[in-house]
Amino acid sequence: MGVNLGIHGGVVLTTCKRKLMKRKGFLIDMDGVIYKGKEPIPGAIQFINKLKSENIPFLFLTNNSQKTGRDVCYKLKRLGFDVEVKDIFTCGLATARYLANTKPNGSAYVIGEGGLITELHQHGYSIVDDNPDYVVIGEGRTIMLESVDKAVNMVMNGAKLIATNLDPNCPVDGGKYRAGCGAFVAMIEFATGKKAFSVGKPSPIMMRMARKTLQLTTDETIMIGDTMETDILGAGTMGFTTILTLSGVAKKENLNDYGYSPDYIINSINDLLNEDFFAQIMDRKKLLVA
Repeated sequence: MGVNLGIHGGVVLTTCKRKLMKRKGFLIDMDGVIYKGKEPIPGAIQFINKLKSENIPFLFLTNNSQKTGRDVCYKLKRLGFDVEVKDIFTCGLATARYLANTKPNGSAYVIGEGGLITELHQHGYSIVDDNPDYVVIGEGRTIMLESVDKAVNMVMNGAKLIATNLDPNCPVDGGKYRAGCGAFVAMIEFATGKKAFSVGKPSPIMMRMARKTLQLTTDETIMIGDTMETDILGAGTMGFTTILTLSGVAKKENLNDYGYSPDYIINSINDLLNEDFFAQIMDRKKLLVA
């Protein structure tokens, strides 16, 4: 006989039920999932604290290569999250790891900012202005047409084109957007006739790296995201359990536009503080909440 831990949503939770939960871990998108603008989403801090207190592994994933994991960690700490650098996995880190494994000690011409350049340096790559092995495109707020022209010529002369991600735009404060990495990649692809290889979400490269970082199997991995085209598509293709939150980009009325669906739909990460609902997810039961 299990010991009652309390009643939530009309369901009695027991220690037996908790022991039957399989080992799971979470990959968690950030913007629109745990914070929006400069404010944490209600329940997000408590959810991360819950994962830590119950020794459930987690990793934050971001398609933003502008900052290093240390920079992102600093931002999250200022928002009130109890996190460490090891909890952050950026597409810049994924790109650097991929290139270091593909061609160790190679060279790259980079259109991007400090986070991406730092990751490449730390993985043995030289940043050059001529005859690179790769042209690597990341996010940038001050990308100049001169840099794009130089990249076009390098790719035409044989350098391989690598994208940290293919996001067409990025949300910024005030409900506005700026051109994303994918927009600049598309310009170079059109000019050269060459296709870029993308490492960030929804690429299986980044998804697999993140899963292995947590030392999880496919069926032990749960992805929480707010974007159908990246978070849900990438994780679903890998066979992960997928949770779409409606607190960010995705809108419930648009979900029928896609040929695939998340396993779970929540209004916000605050829904995951419901003990019974959380237990169902950890037991791989299907449930839609919205």
